[in-house]
Amino acid sequence: MNQRPANIVLEESFLDVRAKVLEIAAVLDRVDRSLQDGAPLDEDISVRRDKIHDAIRLLLSEEPDRAERVQLLFSRKYSPAWRSELKVD
Repeated sequence: MNQRPANIVLEESFLDVRAKVLEIAAVLDRVDRSLQDGAPLDEDISVRRDKIHDAIRLLLSEEPDRAERVQLLFSRKYSPAWRSELKVD
């Protein structure tokens, strides 16, 4: 498989990636400001925030397959009974 040069990939993707990073920063800022008002996060919401922080740490790592590892972080563990658990026919 021919890979495109890194310079091309970054040049073509930079503005989209920049926008997504800014969006994440804005959401985290809004959460922080809301927490300063005194109401704590519900436990399940706190778990979600922690997953976002974990995903950011994965993105900053130099290890390969970051996309796969982030996807797995946000995925449910496989269950052979997933159809009945999720009520899928």
